[in-house]
Amino acid sequence: MVDAPSPLSDLVAHAHHRRIVVIGGGLAGLVAALECAKVGIRVTLLEQSETLGGAIQPYEADGFPLPTGPLDHSATETMRALVDDLGLGAHVVAPRTDETWIAGLPQGAAKLPAATVRGIPANPWADDVRAIIGWGGAWRAYLDRLRPPLTIGVERNLARLVRTRMGDRVLDRMVAPLSVGTLGVGPDELDVDALAPGLNTALTRTGSLGGAVAELLATDEALQPAGLDGGMPRLTAALEHRLGDLDVEVRRRTRAVALTAGDGGWRVTVESEAPAATPDATAPPAGADPADADPGGPGPARPDEVPAVIDADAVIVAVGAREARMLLAAHVAELDAAPRETPGVVETVTLAISAATLDTHPRGARVVRIPGTGPAAAVSHETARWGWLADAAGPGRHVVRVRFGGGETEPATTGLTDDQARALAVSEASALLGVATAELRVLASTRTTSAVERPSSALGHAAETAAIRTAIAGSDGVAAVGAWLSGSDPADVVRDAMTEADRVRRATLWTGPPAE
Repeated sequence: MVDAPSPLSDLVAHAHHRRIVVIGGGLAGLVAALECAKVGIRVTLLEQSETLGGAIQPYEADGFPLPTGPLDHSATETMRALVDDLGLGAHVVAPRTDETWIAGLPQGAAKLPAATVRGIPANPWADDVRAIIGWGGAWRAYLDRLRPPLTIGVERNLARLVRTRMGDRVLDRMVAPLSVGTLGVGPDELDVDALAPGLNTALTRTGSLGGAVAELLATDEALQPAGLDGGMPRLTAALEHRLGDLDVEVRRRTRAVALTAGDGGWRVTVESEAPAATPDATAPPAGADPADADPGGPGPARPDEVPAVIDADAVIVAVGAREARMLLAAHVAELDAAPRETPGVVETVTLAISAATLDTHPRGARVVRIPGTGPAAAVSHETARWGWLADAAGPGRHVVRVRFGGGETEPATTGLTDDQARALAVSEASALLGVATAELRVLASTRTTSAVERPSSALGHAAETAAIRTAIAGSDGVAAVGAWLSGSDPADVVRDAMTEADRVRRATLWTGPPAE
């Protein structure tokens, strides 16, 4: 008796007759392309810029590595599997410290207590908590122990839960700075159940929010952050290399301008441009979008031979919300060309500085500020957090990221020249890190602006994403991936891209004639 072929064998047997176009070469697009190509499907990846990786880009200036985009991710099983599959398991590193300080307090900056969950304290009477919220705040937070637990339903709005149970000082001085400074949105936009799974259940069981925090801390179920030696650009570079091994066709400086549904497939109309010469590719000019950088070095412009139309059996749209909606609006009735409202934009000024006084990491890995008490929302001391970066920089040299904007606040750097933005970033780094401005000598800097991608823990995010997924699924052979749908954590981006690519590749292999 001959065994029936497995579903995977059937997929592989049919794969070379099928073609999928992935629009966008950021992290989501690279992962989606890999998921389709590794079963033998012909994949064409379109990237509008010259470089792949999207917001994750490797740069170096004055001997400093200044990578853009996130430097860490949640250490989920899916992310670990991808890293291992790419041969990067040995390069996974944990932060040397995740110590966080809060600035903007009446008494000056203070370290965020360790016995907290998302800034919510287990014990408001603890000395380090009382140093932040004061005696009045501690007495108000103590009422949490006297109030009855939520017996009818749960409170999912983080701001309302904290304010009701522990009062304004805990919310304003501990929870809000952490939410805005690390996630870019205020606590009034965050879903408790998504941000801190199990907290509401523990509240009902223990009878208080502080008790619930203590219970969660005891279980230690929270996902820990992880990074890669060399930064996240190592991941995107490995993905690009793997796509080359799988003969994925990568077309750079090629933008998809329209999708047309055909007979059992799709037609992608594209525009392409010749690569522009650039005199120096070691670092982007201050104020430049990393996606516009051309690390290929100087050279004569050459015509691009990308055809105007590409036929495909399926299309995966892996670009931002605005462009994705424009491409899909004609085929998905529930979408329109207008972008979804976002909480705003953030601007990050990354500084390579010489400052021996920072060698002792006086304020840990990051300082977040109480919203409304100063221009910058947060500063990240990346060489304090990551050993590989500190080794690359050397003694007395540091990489600091100053973040402006977030929540409903417009970045204080809006409208400033690059020199003015750099000067403001230095001033804010000085204030937040507690180091005199004169001790910070800037060696290099970059400036990037981006829309705030709502985290997966944002209120309504899951329902909104599910509705969009359902609407898109009504059009055969098309999917959308990216941070605007998955949430901003790279681990969420990877998981979502894998899931959607698997759905599309399976449907593609078993329906309709192949594209020519």
